[in-house]
Amino acid sequence: MTIPLHYREQGQGRPLVVLHGLFGTLDNWQTLARRWAEQFRVILVDLRNHGRSPHSEEHSYTLMAQDVLALFEQLQLPADTTLLGHSMGGKVAMRFALDNPERVRQIVVVDIAPRFSDMEHQDEVIEGLNALDFKSIENRQQADDALAQHIRQVDTRQFLLKNLYRREDNSFAWRINLPVLTAAVAALGEEIKADQPFLKPALFIRGGKSDYVTAEDKLHGIPALFPNSQVETVVDAGHWVHAEKPEEVYQLVTAFVNS
Repeated sequence: MTIPLHYREQGQGRPLVVLHGLFGTLDNWQTLARRWAEQFRVILVDLRNHGRSPHSEEHSYTLMAQDVLALFEQLQLPADTTLLGHSMGGKVAMRFALDNPERVRQIVVVDIAPRFSDMEHQDEVIEGLNALDFKSIENRQQADDALAQHIRQVDTRQFLLKNLYRREDNSFAWRINLPVLTAAVAALGEEIKADQPFLKPALFIRGGKSDYVTAEDKLHGIPALFPNSQVETVVDAGHWVHAEKPEEVYQLVTAFVNS
């Protein structure tokens, strides 16, 4: 069953739909969206179980792609729409394009490949998020201190804490559907497969310091499903390419959408 996704829209012109990654929200792309909105109609989306979109007991790439299709239909998006996704959102974009090639002009995938990926690197994040005791937390600093016992990287904690909000009774809670995402996280490493490749243009942007897209992916995995693709490497960027090197991502995406 599809879910009505929360989204934010700005600008005019050819549509550019943007999907965040695991534990992210549409806010992660707000800075770049403001710039793209000067020439495109930018639609930032919260995927199911994230941000301000509804929660569901189910979480899979097929379902997320169906949610995005329902949003395309709701907004009556034309066939010249570009779909962009980062990480988990990148796999949603791939699944969407392979299932609905007629609905998009092209796709942009940021730092993820279609192959299976072991999700064990998320173990400490999942552990830290679940260990937070909201009964004893009165402010964001205390939440950060508690997370730091599990997650050393400051930038990762800051990213995760964007999911923290105050309820009406003034207590803290996560916006993400943590129990469902905890249960689903292993399955989110699944390989994206299809009987037919996506023949339209696809731009893959990888971080030079990230191992999410390998030389093998570039040579075989990506072209097998996306034969009309190009892979661009942003030097000195890790997995959060758009946060670390926004100017480079802005230029690559802008040129691609306008090509």
